[in-house]
Amino acid sequence: MSAATLSPTVPTITVKADPKIGLRGHLRHTGALIRRNLLWIKQDPESMMDAVLMPIIFTLLFVYVFGGSIGRALGGGQDAYVQYVIPGMIAMMSMNIAQAVGTGFNEDFNKGIMDRFRSLPIGRGSVLVAKIAVELARLVVAMTVQMIVALLVGFHINGHWAGLVASMGLSALFGSAVMWIFLVLGVTMKNAQSVQAMGFLVMMPLQFGSSIFAPTTSMPGWLESFTKYNPMSGLADAARGLMTGGPIAHGLTVTLVWTAGLTLVMAPIAIRKFTRKS
Repeated sequence: MSAATLSPTVPTITVKADPKIGLRGHLRHTGALIRRNLLWIKQDPESMMDAVLMPIIFTLLFVYVFGGSIGRALGGGQDAYVQYVIPGMIAMMSMNIAQAVGTGFNEDFNKGIMDRFRSLPIGRGSVLVAKIAVELARLVVAMTVQMIVALLVGFHINGHWAGLVASMGLSALFGSAVMWIFLVLGVTMKNAQSVQAMGFLVMMPLQFGSSIFAPTTSMPGWLESFTKYNPMSGLADAARGLMTGGPIAHGLTVTLVWTAGLTLVMAPIAIRKFTRKS
């Protein structure tokens, strides 16, 4: 005769975040969540593979596959293309890494991790800000790896070290704004594959319809007009000016306007959808 043990069903109790949580409370919660996310990366180092391998693969691919032909069009061969494309690829990293925050956020929801967070009396924005902070750290790692590879393939700083640091900071700033878009996708899409697919639909036109990989002067007029106000072109041109000594005013203005606009619009939407998601 066998006996079956029945476990009582325990209802999930949702505790609303205290609306009176102050700035210190939000900062404390954000710090604790950042530590939790970093410990997760430490336990799963494979999650850093995209940040480490992607900049190596993309840099080698574009320099050695397209460097000769596009470099000749620039009037200097592969060396000229290296000087042109590396700042653009610093800009590209900001969007590529930003996509990961959406897929990771969606997976946390599907695993029930976010339900656990939402049952705690913590600031809802702290959960999202902590995710962005950790992804920015991964972005810094990706850009550092990329610059090491860039120096190995012949990129010349020519004394523009401050410009290099400024371009990386600008890329991180814009990347943080783009991450709010992917957080919204992470909350609203059903699975990580859908987030990734939607991300590519956003990323591909912005990246390839820009000045990241090639000058825009040979593009059709309508596409050249699009690239002029494309945030990826603005970021690439600003980084190129900072790292090689060219003009930066237009690119910097376009980047900062897009950064402010995306943050002001998408951050409240992401927090609201995260709070109300059932």
